[in-house]
Amino acid sequence: MRALLLLVLASPAVAAEPPRTMPQVLEASMPSDWRPLDPENTVYLDLAAGRVVIELSPAFAPNHVANVKALAREGFFDGLTINRVQDNYVTQWGDPDSDDRDGDSSKARAVKTGKRTLAAEFSRPAAGLPFTPLRDGDVYAPEAGFASGLPAARDPKSGTAWLAHCYGMVGSARENGADSGSGRELYVVIGHGPRHLDRNVTLLGRVVRGMDLLSALPAAPARSACTRRPSSESPSAGCAWPRTCPPPSA
Repeated sequence: MRALLLLVLASPAVAAEPPRTMPQVLEASMPSDWRPLDPENTVYLDLAAGRVVIELSPAFAPNHVANVKALAREGFFDGLTINRVQDNYVTQWGDPDSDDRDGDSSKARAVKTGKRTLAAEFSRPAAGLPFTPLRDGDVYAPEAGFASGLPAARDPKSGTAWLAHCYGMVGSARENGADSGSGRELYVVIGHGPRHLDRNVTLLGRVVRGMDLLSALPAAPARSACTRRPSSESPSAGCAWPRTCPPPSA
């Protein structure tokens, strides 16, 4: 035991390799580390300042994803406005006259082929889901990590998994009822991840390009930072809204 102890003490200390920065990780990545976006599950959000590209996740929210695509194809989002920008929280857009506000549907934009409400899709079975767990612990879930490149969490005991409210994630806004959302009003996390919303709001995708555009939009006045803004105050009135992504050859 004494010889072993002396041997350990005499051995030179091995310095721990410092963690790599994100630019270093990207620089060291190989082409095989990347995957192309699926045009069938990609939508564009065209702002006056540029284009935002959103990847939808049917693996976690198939009904909401299908509805967002149906709404985009029927032109539901065309000409609508951003009605909420809250610093370090979310940017949100949709119909400012939605009947979700006060029960008055007289001014709400008509829905043709899509659905006005959907059952919540807060989680899904974890079985069969590719999942890469992080080594660090998580206070909001037994395990946190990535599923197909999206931030996610899972609970081995219940056998469920869900998307996590991290920077750039896209969710379907709703009112008090769990089934009051459908993708007619969407939001993007532009600040610190509000993880307390996990499994309380349906997440359906993430922004893969254009976060700088969403984060740079003017926020509501301090007096109404947590309220929806009337369309007349929207910083982006007149821009086009989500449309299905054209085929790669277009």
